[in-house]
Amino acid sequence: MSQLDASGAGARAREPGPATLFAALGDPTRLALFTRLSDGQARSIASLSADTDLTRQAVTKHLRVLEEAGLVASLRIGRESQFGFRPEPIAAIRAYLDDVSRQWDDALSRLKLFVER
Repeated sequence: MSQLDASGAGARAREPGPATLFAALGDPTRLALFTRLSDGQARSIASLSADTDLTRQAVTKHLRVLEEAGLVASLRIGRESQFGFRPEPIAAIRAYLDDVSRQWDDALSRLKLFVER
């Protein structure tokens, strides 16, 4: 199983705003979990908690925050949930940052014109 479809279980009907996405990724543990999932390979909680000092319960809590932000999606397979990366929110973050960057570039250009007068 590769990345989980946005229309699958755990997907949100409305995409969260940039603040929600940045807040979810602002925690080092969640960022590390998200980074592991960004290779497109869906993983179980047991797999994600292996080789870490985190309990399964802690991993579950962090994954739920990422899922609420729309950054990962879960799919129940038997008794186990598989969590996968969702690329759409990252594209939204990139578009947001590109827009902010353009705004700053415009503001700096206006400042330069003002100072050079």
